Amino acid sequence: MTKKRKKNRLGNPQSHAHHYVPEWYQRRFLPQGQTNFFYLDLDPEIIKWSGGSHQLRSVRRRGPDACFYVDDLYTLRFGAEETDEMERVFFGAIDNRGHDAVSRFAEYNGATDSIVKAFNSMVLYMGAQRFRTPRGLENIKRLARSADRYTVANAALITMADRFQEYTTMWSEAVWELVSATQSPTKFIVTDNPVTFYCKIVFPSEWTYPHDVNLKQIGTRTLFPLGSDSCLVITHLQLVRNPWSTPTMFRENARSYDRTLKHLGEIQYGRELEEDEVVRVNYILKRRATRYVAAAEEAWLYPERRLSATDWAGLDDDWFLLPHLWRVSFTTGIMAGGGKSRPFACDEYGFKPWDFRYQDTRRREAEWETFERAKRDWAKKRIGKSRAKTAKLGRDVSDSMMDDYLREEGMLSTSS
Repeated sequence: MTKKRKKNRLGNPQSHAHHYVPEWYQRRFLPQGQTNFFYLDLDPEIIKWSGGSHQLRSVRRRGPDACFYVDDLYTLRFGAEETDEMERVFFGAIDNRGHDAVSRFAEYNGATDSIVKAFNSMVLYMGAQRFRTPRGLENIKRLARSADRYTVANAALITMADRFQEYTTMWSEAVWELVSATQSPTKFIVTDNPVTFYCKIVFPSEWTYPHDVNLKQIGTRTLFPLGSDSCLVITHLQLVRNPWSTPTMFRENARSYDRTLKHLGEIQYGRELEEDEVVRVNYILKRRATRYVAAAEEAWLYPERRLSATDWAGLDDDWFLLPHLWRVSFTTGIMAGGGKSRPFACDEYGFKPWDFRYQDTRRREAEWETFERAKRDWAKKRIGKSRAKTAKLGRDVSDSMMDDYLREEGMLSTSS
């Protein structure tokens, strides 16, 4: 994760080259035996001298130790003293847990005991990764303005912790799908903004650095590649129940932090993306990168060259980023505890029994109608495509019902 260590004034080893995308994470995107990426600089430096100038090459071959790092990115200075405790203690601890969690979710095959243990580490790592980049840190600094320069660092850490706890709540209440690229010649790329947000009607040109689209908005998807062959796609439940929702509307109960429960058996997995779909994911990742993109093959750095259309709003017209709608249960809430443990209950949007909108009947009836219509439209759009599965619901419960509907519509033969 670090290099170039020397001792600070207290005699403790201190790193100065801080990787905002960990080296272990980068290596997940390199095939066995390959040690270097094709590393793309979207804004290569121009070297000027008296009488001329020269722009550095945009693509270089670099290993993980030389990619996605900035000298002293996490170094905190207090007068004449400096420390890298943010990098060693804060991000170091999260990385150690995140390393195992990312590996386990990349190989997800059902809600095992190891997945249950890894879930909290996974969302914690994702939240930290969102804000540990130069872009994320700049955003945090703007949110944690302080007149006292000696308290800025502490304020930034507190703000960062609050923000990724907020993300933890929203991600936990959303629908998760792990998609695969094992059958695609093109694999997923890695960028300097690994946990990427995509909203189809908020265009890249509308974002001013360091700001990004808001995760609280219904239409904001989270795309997080876990390696060259695996990508996590997280979709807000409201969008799943009504894909025609206004994408920029705020989700139900978009609170900053709250206890919540997630049924890990409902995580979808096993869907193989077609090559064009992998390229579309890479295009989104690249467009949301700040400056650097890395890939095992140079051609993968330029997904825009291989798409028939690069219309931002139309990238998901076939709903390939939506999970298998027939496998999403129409959950009404979760209850847990009792006996020796304190009881806990909330509905699907985190409202508690004492909240005014807890299990809102009118909202649920409207969503049931749009969800049933969405399931039928999704089946037609995704006919013949690879399908996800879940540990909770079997093929006879969901896929058979969908196939029966398609046969009734004359879109699937009786022998299928």
